[in-house]
Amino acid sequence: MNEKYQVDAMEAKMLPILQSDASLSISELAEATNSSPATCWRRLKALEDSGVIGPPVRIVDPARVGRGTDVFCQVRMKSQDAAAREALKRAVDQEPTIIEVYSMSGDWDYLLHLVVRDIADLEAILTRRLLDLDCVANTSTTFALRRIKHTTQIPI
Repeated sequence: MNEKYQVDAMEAKMLPILQSDASLSISELAEATNSSPATCWRRLKALEDSGVIGPPVRIVDPARVGRGTDVFCQVRMKSQDAAAREALKRAVDQEPTIIEVYSMSGDWDYLLHLVVRDIADLEAILTRRLLDLDCVANTSTTFALRRIKHTTQIPI
């Protein structure tokens, strides 16, 4: 679904609050937006039904659970046919350390964001999941020295 949803003024108040703290009760959200709980509930349901917002989640700090190394891996494909794209998709879907995948314009076909324990962990993932794929021509990997900014909040 790629249709643009028209966010109204009330929803524009709700979304930044929800992105900061999805654990708020409907009553707390109503108070924060100066509206009634019934109105907030209806708007929240509409935002969920339209796909603007997904389920509430808790964000885990990767470093605190031993996955403090952010890695960005560019992938160049040998072929862009449907079978090659599906093979790559299956491989990245099976690897939980790959947390984001983007189809790219330019010299590289895909950009992968991984959170790994260390270089040995990365090497195992690359050799087990990516480099053995017939459809992958080559990869280029860079490491983040540290996270400067990381947010899940989308500007409204």
